[in-house]
Formats: sequence, C-alpha cells, structure tokens
Amino acid sequence: MPAAAQLSSKPGAVVTTPHVRAELVAHAPEGVTPGAPVWVGLQITHQPEWHTYWKNAGDSGLPTELNWTLPPGVAAGDIAWPVPKKIPVGTLANYGYEGTVLLPVPLEVSSNFKPPLALGAGASSMDIRLKATWLVCRKECIPEEGEFTLALPLQGSTALHKADFDAAQAAQPQPLAKPGAVEVNGNNLQVRLEGLPAAAQGKTLGFFPETPELIRTAAESGKDWTQSWQGGTWTATLPLAEQRSASPTTLPLVVALAEPDRQPGQPVAWRTEAPVSGTWPAAAGPRAEVSPALQAALAANAANAATAPASSTDLPPQPAGTFVVALLGALLGGLLLNLMPCVFPILAIKVLGFARQAGNRSAHRTAGLAYTAGVMLSFLALGGAMLALRAAGAQLGWGFQLQSPAVVAALAALFTLMGLNLVGVFEFGRAAPVSLCSAQARHPIANDFLSGVLAVVIASPCTAPFMGASLGFAIGLPATQALLLFAALGLGLALPYLVAGFVPAIARLLPKPGPWMGTLRRLLAFPMFATVAWLVWVLGQQSGIDGAGTLLALLVCMAAIVWALTLRGRTRLVIATVLVAFTAMLTAAIGRNVLQAVEPAKLASNTSQRWQPWSADRVTELTGAGQPVFIDFTAAWCVTCQYNKKATLADADVLADFDSKKVAMLRADWTRRDPAITAALTSLGRSGVPLYVLQAPGKPPVVLTEILGKDEVRAALASL
Repeated sequence: MPAAAQLSSKPGAVVTTPHVRAELVAHAPEGVTPGAPVWVGLQITHQPEWHTYWKNAGDSGLPTELNWTLPPGVAAGDIAWPVPKKIPVGTLANYGYEGTVLLPVPLEVSSNFKPPLALGAGASSMDIRLKATWLVCRKECIPEEGEFTLALPLQGSTALHKADFDAAQAAQPQPLAKPGAVEVNGNNLQVRLEGLPAAAQGKTLGFFPETPELIRTAAESGKDWTQSWQGGTWTATLPLAEQRSASPTTLPLVVALAEPDRQPGQPVAWRTEAPVSGTWPAAAGPRAEVSPALQAALAANAANAATAPASSTDLPPQPAGTFVVALLGALLGGLLLNLMPCVFPILAIKVLGFARQAGNRSAHRTAGLAYTAGVMLSFLALGGAMLALRAAGAQLGWGFQLQSPAVVAALAALFTLMGLNLVGVFEFGRAAPVSLCSAQARHPIANDFLSGVLAVVIASPCTAPFMGASLGFAIGLPATQALLLFAALGLGLALPYLVAGFVPAIARLLPKPGPWMGTLRRLLAFPMFATVAWLVWVLGQQSGIDGAGTLLALLVCMAAIVWALTLRGRTRLVIATVLVAFTAMLTAAIGRNVLQAVEPAKLASNTSQRWQPWSADRVTELTGAGQPVFIDFTAAWCVTCQYNKKATLADADVLADFDSKKVAMLRADWTRRDPAITAALTSLGRSGVPLYVLQAPGKPPVVLTEILGKDEVRAALASL
C-alpha cells in the first residue's frame, strides 16, 4: 500500500486494509473522447497468503463486485477478468488471485457526453466514483469494501498505469475461433476444443468453468481428471461436483497454460462458450458442506462491521514452526532491551541492591524471582490490555501508555522522587510514615516486584526496534498465543537478573559492600534525572512548551515538598503546609496545560520544510501524481526514532538521494494517540514505531528495518 497510510474516512483513489491495498486506476491513451479507448480498473495488492476471487470463486468465496457512478454519456462495461489461478484450500479449491491483480473495465463514451469545464482553466476532467466489495481470504475470510474517487483528465494521454493495463490485457483469455463441444456423460463432463494455437498443443492446460458449482473444483489433473491431445484437438474428462447446482445448455470456459509454459508476448489462455449435449444427472442442490460455513463467516464479520476479525480468538492458530521462531525472537528482543538507555536506571538500581545483599544467596534468588514476576506480569497486563482494547474497537499500538500526557507526567514525578532519594535529599524513614517504612523492611519482595513493573512501563516503548514484526504478528494471533509472546518478551528482559540470582559465580563478580556504594548510589541519581528530562521533552511534543514548562514547575514544587517533609518539629509542619497550598493553587491555575492537546502542525512548525506532516489525503495526492513517497512513522518517546533521525535521515548524502529521486518525505507523528496512524501501522503488520516505508507508484511498498542504516536507505532509493 502506499505507505500503509490510506485508511481514511474520505474517499480517494486508494483504500488500504490489513489484508489488501486497493487502488482505482485509469488508462486513456487518446484522452476521453467518443470512440476512444478508455479503461478504468481496481488494482488489488494482496498481503502474502491472502487472495480474492475470480468470477467463479470455486468451492467457496465471492467474486469482487464493482459499482460505478459515472457522468451522463459514459457507461461502464463488464470486468475483463484476467485468467485466475487454482488455489487449494484443504480438500477444496478456489479460483482467484494472489499478489497483485488489476481488474480492468472498459468505459464507453457516447456522442452525448458533455465534458464538464474546469472553472477558469483550459483543461477539464470527469469524476469517476466506484464502490467496490471484495472477499479476501487466507484460512479465514474477511468481507471488505471501499469507496473510490478519481478525477480523470479529458485531454491528453493518461499513461501512468499503462504497464499495469498492458499486463492485465496480456492475461486476458483470447477467444477461440471454434466454440468446441461439451458432453454430459454420467457424472462426468467430456470437453473437446479445437483451434488452439500450436504453442499450446501438447501442453497440460488448466480448466476454469465460468459457471459455478458445476465440476469438482479440487480434482487434480492426471489423477481425478484426464486430458489428452489428438493433433490440434484437446479433450478432457472432468468429474461433476457432488453438490452440483447448475445444468447449463452453454458452458463458458477458459483453458490456460501452466505458468512455466507461458511466454512473454504470447497468449496464455483461451475462452469459448461451448454448447452442452447429453442429459444432466439430477442436481443435488447447493454444497451443504461449504456454504453454511462461508455464510457463517460472512455473517460474523458483517455483524462486527469491521475489516478484520473482531477478536484475536477468531483467528486460526499459526504453524508451530512459525510460532516457535516468534517466541525465540521475543525472548531475544527482551534480552536486548537491557541495553536500551531507557531501562538502564532501573537495572542500575537492581545491581546496587544486589551488591547490598552480597553473600546472601537466598535473598538473591528471592529478589530475582520477584523481579521476574513483576516484569512478566506487567508485560502480560500491558499486552492483554492492548488486545482487549483493540478487540473493543480502540485503535491502540504498543507503547500506548506513553501516548497519554498524564502517564508521562506521572512517570516524570516518580523518577524525580527516585532521583531525589538516590542523591540523598530524603530517606523514606524521615519523609514517609513509620508504618510504611517498616512494611518496606518486612516485605523487600514487594520492592523487587514493583521495580519489575516500573522497568516494563518505561521499557515497553523501546521494544519496537527489536520486536516490531513480532508484536505486529502477536496482534493477529489467538489471545493465548499472543500472550505467550508477551510473556517471552518479559522473560527475556528479566533473564539476566534472574540468572544472576541463581548462579553464585555471577554474584561473586560484584565488589564487596563498602563506601563505594554511597558514591554509586548518588551517581545513579543522574540517569534518573536524565530520564525525567527525556519525559519532559516527550510531554512537550504532546502538550507544547506550556505543558512542558508547567510540568517542570510542578516537579520543582514536589521536590520542595519532599525536602520540607525531611525537616523536624513545627518548621516541618509550617513549611510543608505552605508549599502544599502553593502547589495546589499552581496546579489549579496552570495544571491543565500538562494535559492539553497541541495540533501536530503546530508542533512541527520549527522543523525543516523538507518534511511534511503525514495524512492519508496527502499520500493519495502525491502517489496519484506519480511521485514516490517516504514515510517516517515516529514518536517523541521512541529513542530509536530520534537516533535514526540524527544518524541517518539527516545525513547529507541520504538527503541528496531523496532530492535526486524527487521523493516526498512525510512524517507520521505517533507521540499522541492517532487512530489513523495506528490503523496504518496495523495494516503493515506492525504495532509500534519506528517504521519506515518507501512507496513508488504502481509498486508494492518497501518496508525498511527499524534500526535504519544509510546504505539501506540509499539502496532502496536507487531501486526506484
């Protein structure tokens, strides 16, 4: 799809779903005038393993339907169906299309056609509107639809999609000069065709009847049905369907060369309408074993009014090998998370706690298990919440908690408190009630568990560079398998600390407790404050400079209150009361700035003019004009996104390549929740950022790696 980004409530030339990219295209080599050839069509690009259907869908499925709205004097013909392929589905078989297919339709422009005049311009165009419905299937079937509009210039050649229409024309079955003959003989059809070209003679042909529910579609050539050549005459004997429901007197049919036998520039298939002789056996009616299942799937999906299954539990289990690979990838991704800067402050504190318990193997094991439990349960909770909210219709992706300014502000406050504690501004024994401190002493396991929870909350947005594909894969899995992936991710994050708790050799590598621990403790306060600075910057991207300034002011007030609580006697009570009252008034006066929404255009006002804000309409406009598009799906809280911007996307050579190829550069900012961007990510099989997509008109999108390299970008641009 053009940058995955075409999900939009406004009709345009492109509609993208999680399973297909559909585009309304046109070809008018002589302009739009009476008698001139004018073609329009729906081009469908399928995701791997998904397919749509031919005019006879086979054992299950429905053909694509196109309903046109055209100006007076213009009429649409029938779909010129390209030759399909046989798609086995278990014990059944369908006729349809995978990869990319164009369904061309000829337009007839009559002499009564009056072109609309463009206001104040010499050229004019006519609006073409299309409402299309299609059924896209893999193991499950999803009914989808789209509304398309296209302004077709009336004068001059419209040749942007000439190659696509030429390919569709080459895939058209050619008419046979002789109609051939079909004879019903018991429960078989005997087909006889003459006049096939010499290039086809002696070859094994595929057989595609245009009448549905007639032959046993899944029958295999050479095993269940036979074919042979006698000179230039092709004959075949095919079994009738057990649940046959049609008894035609004329059978429209297509025969086609196998793909290895097809030659460029030569016909690949032939069509005829053969008269049928003989007596049809009694029809058994519709296929009872297929239709109810298909109708149930369609009804369930239609009731959900969505283009994807309403719940991940509706999806079939994935192949065991694929799922095991995904589990291993999740475990490795969790391990690599320990190297991310957003996780370092938490891990550093755990190492300090480990050193304090030097020699206490039992405490090490208990702390490791508690930390692991906190990490894994938090990942399961976050993953389960995201899956549940998406099933309920919410457009959320991984890292969604940092899309909330309230969550970002709360985390900034928490890390500020942790930093103040580490630097020695306060001790819990003096700033907190005695009962709370004694509870901490009695239950250190709770501290380890909560540190695991905190590690997940702050680390989860950093998973995309290592887990982008796996997290996108998890969203499409049944709930049980998806949660197992999240659990594997948590185990990977907690594994180093867990292993350290059970392997004494690792614990012995740490230095013995001593004065160095006080120095290290104060040193660790600075990564905490650095995390606060990052969180304030993230909030500034969401709520603007006023929001960031307000948060900083409130953090200063909070630090003053904490300091006041460390004092003694009446001084503590008076100063703390004054500070609390002042903070309350300040919050009431300007606190709303923290939660306010700032328009993305306002946030981007200081960025380079090279980058344009992403929108579905803008992508449609650019690709429709034949311009390649590069889209940067990013967020302020994504550390890898910021690294890629500075290290790769700001490189002079890379930017020169973008300019030389005249590539439009769009930025989709996901810092705040944006359902359109979430839907676009989902349609690309991703649930988080960073994500980089290069789209050239008429070509499938190129999805680049999350950790972006200069050579990779330049190679992708060179292929345009």
